Amino acid sequence: MSSMGPPADENLETKEIDLRSMSSSSLGQAPQAHKVAIPPRQNLFKEFQSTIKETFFSDDPLRPFKDQPRSRKIRLGIEAIFPILSWGRSYNLKKFRGDIISGLTIASLCIPQDIGYAKLAHLAPQYGLYSSFVPPLIYAVMGSSRDIAIGPVAVVSLLLGTLLSNEIDPKTNPTEYQRLAFTATFFAGITQATLGVLRLGFLIDFLSHAAIVGFMGGAAITIALQQLKGFLGIKTAHFTTDTDIVHVMRSVFSEAHHGWNWQTILIGASFLGFLLVAKYIGKKNKKFFWVPAIAPLISVILSTFFVFITRADKQGVDIVRKIEKGINPSSVKDIYFTGEYLGKGFKIGIVAGMIALTEATAIGRTFASMKDYQLDGNKEMVALGTMNVVGSLTSCYVATGSFSRSAVNYMAGCQTAVSNIVMSVVVLLTLEFITPLFKYTPNAILSAIIISAVISLVDYEAAILIWKIDKFDFVACMGAFFGVVFVSVEIGLLIAVSISFAKILLQVTRPRTAILGKIPRTTVYRNIQQYPEASKIPGVLIVRVDSAIYFSNSNYVKERTLRWLMDEEEQEKGDYRTKIQFLIVEMSPVTDIDTSGIQAFEELHRSLEKKGVELVLANPGSAVTDKLYASSFANTIGEDKIFLTVAEAIAYCSPKVVEDP
Repeated sequence: MSSMGPPADENLETKEIDLRSMSSSSLGQAPQAHKVAIPPRQNLFKEFQSTIKETFFSDDPLRPFKDQPRSRKIRLGIEAIFPILSWGRSYNLKKFRGDIISGLTIASLCIPQDIGYAKLAHLAPQYGLYSSFVPPLIYAVMGSSRDIAIGPVAVVSLLLGTLLSNEIDPKTNPTEYQRLAFTATFFAGITQATLGVLRLGFLIDFLSHAAIVGFMGGAAITIALQQLKGFLGIKTAHFTTDTDIVHVMRSVFSEAHHGWNWQTILIGASFLGFLLVAKYIGKKNKKFFWVPAIAPLISVILSTFFVFITRADKQGVDIVRKIEKGINPSSVKDIYFTGEYLGKGFKIGIVAGMIALTEATAIGRTFASMKDYQLDGNKEMVALGTMNVVGSLTSCYVATGSFSRSAVNYMAGCQTAVSNIVMSVVVLLTLEFITPLFKYTPNAILSAIIISAVISLVDYEAAILIWKIDKFDFVACMGAFFGVVFVSVEIGLLIAVSISFAKILLQVTRPRTAILGKIPRTTVYRNIQQYPEASKIPGVLIVRVDSAIYFSNSNYVKERTLRWLMDEEEQEKGDYRTKIQFLIVEMSPVTDIDTSGIQAFEELHRSLEKKGVELVLANPGSAVTDKLYASSFANTIGEDKIFLTVAEAIAYCSPKVVEDP
């Protein structure tokens, strides 16, 4: 077998070396197969127009209007504002059957939740019901999601209640507090609609998924803790208004000697157990999705009946007592358009509006991807903003998409936004005829409903996954979580936003760089840390920059490249290897460069010249190439030192590498 000659791999390497040596000896250097193309100069106005289009109109919203007669353009414009006119033409009885079942199902879930969420916002119970009547109707006409269920949600209710109570005490000044709530809702709607009209929806993406997971989880813990007062039957007027775990638990245990109400605890614990079992059944078998959906309403009916026949309210069980009957009264005159509370309402509205928008967008995108249809984010913002503006004028507070209700809506087989209309009609009937029946509903059952609803917001599985994927994301997640739990909702939100921005700044100012080596028996060059088998080229250092080079990171890129060079030179002295004579910068990932970046490359070039090292560039993109030539930097280093690939750059450098004596 030994007489058969060397293996095939060795033959390939021998041929490759022979070919390279032949080309080197005959021409002095390997021929450059392709020259890096200089992109044609763009008109400044067209370049600016293109940038604006990609930033604000990347989805090309005017495409349906192209080459259409004027009458059709008008119709398409109206349908763009009111999507119900578009999908309504194909609406049929089959779809209505699915919508009415899902609408009735989410109505049974929303009614008890709304009463409890209004308490979180420190508002009377009827305001929660009001917010599930008018806003869903507006959204059904203007929204583009088929699955999202509109109404008050726990996190926004808590956030609004916390921020508003910092300005006005809801117990001593309920009228002013209520007016400020409507004012904040008005400006929340204005904020959302403005973002949609100006197509600035990408701003909400600055709050990372990890930060949202942490914030939601912390808010869920805080909401659950806030329910301990009603769950344990604590009646003291001095129960803390702070939301952090330390103050809440201190208040809970300091009132223990006054006596918690055992009847209240019995009602709350037994129905909380019932709700959790119902939720478990629905989770284990999707066919029984309706079990956790109707469990809250069944709990309210049974507990109310129990309190009424036993007159447990006489034994210290706290009850709802009264919910105003009738539909939403006008609140136009209640909104502060002047005075000191205008600015406060504006600030609170922006924060509440952004959080509500973030939650609704996440929910809408989730269910749209599950049903494989497109959701126009900017139209959604306009719809959500309009419904909150109208809601603020009709005694509603901030409404948005509810994840629990939207999930039930989806599983119940909803077809269109008509399910929101059905829910709204049921809430209307409740306001008109049923609210007096809630008089004997114990507050403990509302606390149990809220606790069972927010438990799912603590997404520990997502936190574990975040830890596995990105440790910095996990820091953002935990920072937001502990900020909410141990300080306050607004501080937790601030931490979430701050860490999200810190991550962006870190990635922008400290981009990744890598040393490349040649994969054996190929002309492919890859990161030597990722591919240990990749070998360095003697006398040549290949560095890749994995980011655009701007003023924020240009100095770091220059200094990091020089440090790579210093590290290599120190290793060479110890190993007696060939001195570095060429630095190749692989620029494929460099999408853009500004004047600071060009200046950094000029300084790098001067530093390398002093060391006797030549700077070579490989595969710059069109935007980068344009600026290299416009700034004359290409002439400075020599146009013959800009190559299409790293392999061609190596072919240029290798014949020139001189071994040290």
